Amino acid sequence: MSSEVRTSERASAQAPAAPVSAATRKNEHAVKVLRQVVLRFPLTLAAVCLLLVIGIVSQGLWRSVEDASWFDSVAYGVPAFQDGRWWTVFLGPWFGLTPAQNTSLILLAGAGLGVGEWRLGARRTALTAAAGQLVGVLATCGFLALGKTVEWEWATRVAEVLDVGCTTAVVAVLAASTATVKSPWRLRTRILLCSYVIVSFLFLGRFADLTHLFAFAVFLLAGEKWFSRSERGVRPRTHREARLVAAFGVWLIAAVHIVVYFFPGSGPFGPTSAHQASAWSTVFSVVVAGVLGEFLRRGRRWAWRLSLFYAIFAAVLILVVLILVVVNDFESIGAVTAGTGLLWAGEAVLLIAGRSAFTVPWRRRVNGTRGSGGDVIEDVKSLIRQHGGSTMSWMISWDGMHYYFGAEKNGVIGYRRHAGTIIALADPVAPEIEQPALIGDFVDFCESQGTTPCFFSVSAAVADQVQGLGWQVLQIAEDTIIDLPDLQLKGKKWQNVRSALNKAEKAGTSFVVGTLSEQSDQLRTQVREISEQWVGEKELPEMGFTLGTVEDALDPDVRIALAIDSVGIVQAILSWLPVYGTHGFIRGWTLDVMRKRSGPGANNMIEFLIARSALEFKDEKAQFVSLSGAPLARATGDSDIQGLDKGLDMLGQALEPFYGFRSLHQFKAKFNPRFEPVYLCFRDEADLPRIGLAISRAYLPTATPRQLMALMRSAGE
Repeated sequence: MSSEVRTSERASAQAPAAPVSAATRKNEHAVKVLRQVVLRFPLTLAAVCLLLVIGIVSQGLWRSVEDASWFDSVAYGVPAFQDGRWWTVFLGPWFGLTPAQNTSLILLAGAGLGVGEWRLGARRTALTAAAGQLVGVLATCGFLALGKTVEWEWATRVAEVLDVGCTTAVVAVLAASTATVKSPWRLRTRILLCSYVIVSFLFLGRFADLTHLFAFAVFLLAGEKWFSRSERGVRPRTHREARLVAAFGVWLIAAVHIVVYFFPGSGPFGPTSAHQASAWSTVFSVVVAGVLGEFLRRGRRWAWRLSLFYAIFAAVLILVVLILVVVNDFESIGAVTAGTGLLWAGEAVLLIAGRSAFTVPWRRRVNGTRGSGGDVIEDVKSLIRQHGGSTMSWMISWDGMHYYFGAEKNGVIGYRRHAGTIIALADPVAPEIEQPALIGDFVDFCESQGTTPCFFSVSAAVADQVQGLGWQVLQIAEDTIIDLPDLQLKGKKWQNVRSALNKAEKAGTSFVVGTLSEQSDQLRTQVREISEQWVGEKELPEMGFTLGTVEDALDPDVRIALAIDSVGIVQAILSWLPVYGTHGFIRGWTLDVMRKRSGPGANNMIEFLIARSALEFKDEKAQFVSLSGAPLARATGDSDIQGLDKGLDMLGQALEPFYGFRSLHQFKAKFNPRFEPVYLCFRDEADLPRIGLAISRAYLPTATPRQLMALMRSAGE
């Protein structure tokens, strides 16, 4: 080989590659994205392509297939099965009746199956879709055949219909997929899907509407059993969710009145056009329902009672109408009456199931007071600001508390009443010299009510006063206090906290402190989302009593701390309750709500927020922050635990897998706090069983018997 050739080869090898054009890079990126989509959604793409091909071959994309000579060979329904055409349940889903339905079917299948494949995977989605279509169609045919035997006019008419389409399969996939969604969207997606299915059945009553109803009901439960990941159950998990569900039910009924008034139709319970209500009466019904729903959303007790009364009345009335419609072909005054009657029956179930969420009266009722008036909560807060209180005193301003005011309303004791027991929470709010008299009057009040009194989560000073009455005292928790004047976060014992601060700051995390009500709607929405996800991951419902919620954090006196990452996502939240000294001086802050988002982005965010909050409050001249005593958790144990002490210890052990109180107590120890004992005071051992039950109900007022049984089993393990 000549030297010239070798030189030419070396020059070619060393020559720079030709630049890749922007168009080429764009095409390569598009191919890469398309490959990822195909690999991620193979089932959805295959189903959409098959529907498109069949639509073209059958000409269903531009003409109605009902007129085709082969339609009876592919359409399913009662006549098809009576004639032995069982294969139609497998062929029918691939066609649409009209060009518009065929197009919408392709779009709906792409969206619905895509969601299912994203949440469940290709194999589970395929099985759910096939089973959902089969169950929906067969159950509908069986139901219509039964209705036909009792000469139900609607069932007889629909039983003659032949139908095609795979919307039933899509509904089944969506219903099952909701089991994988985290709170709060888990319940919201189910409500939206359920509303569509029920309303379309009640007020349209087509063959497909009935198949959707059966598929939704079956695969909602099937998905809950086999596909749920971190959450279980179909009940609302928080008071806010229960209120929103009940309010949405009333608003849905109002919306049905509007839609049916302008677009009358015919459903299983008669033609809606038979409803001759005037426009003014419809407007009145809608306005009343709208207002009632708003007060249900606020948790008003009177709205709950009024709604429940009407819902039960409508449910009883609809039973009579249903019997007449099915047995005697009675034509009701319209499906607005019969259909909405069934909706009210469902609303009654929601109201009864969520009854504990509706505890806010028109005016806060105050027990044991002498001529009290005005805004009760503001009176309580004013007394706390005037006389000061313990680290837990602000908790008595929360919803669900009752109050006993002293003479001339110069002092107050907040309490809860459960199982014939009155549980006074935190130290009495009164001048120190007047506390013994207030305690004595309160005990007399409890005895006049025929109840068992006790004092829960009080300080050592109050425990000593109550012991002077001959009562007994039991330590139930330890308050964790960080003194602020000398706080510097230096030394080896603060190394973990400093590491959390450094990591958060390097990641660009912002620290925001203020009141929740002054934050933007976007931030408040994220805070609620984080809290409801946290509650949704628990097998037990949201706890109360000494554990606040996001709604309590909206109090303008409560401070919140947010950790917001570099892209504006809230990763964690804390709320701080004020601890007042005398004459309105805030001497400290107590940690209440502590939530973080799921995922690695929230690691170390709680430590970051606690440390930054402590330094912030130090600059404001506060004396301390309390990380609060984890309920039913103590740093040291007693080998001679007896009576209620043993019962509370078992309850704390049982709650540990669900709420991690003892783990939380250990977590707080990394902030090097000092511990102050927290006590329960009671008269004698004979009261202990009732007090133990009352405390359990105070913390878990909405727990179902099944949940409590699971709690008891975990306590025995």
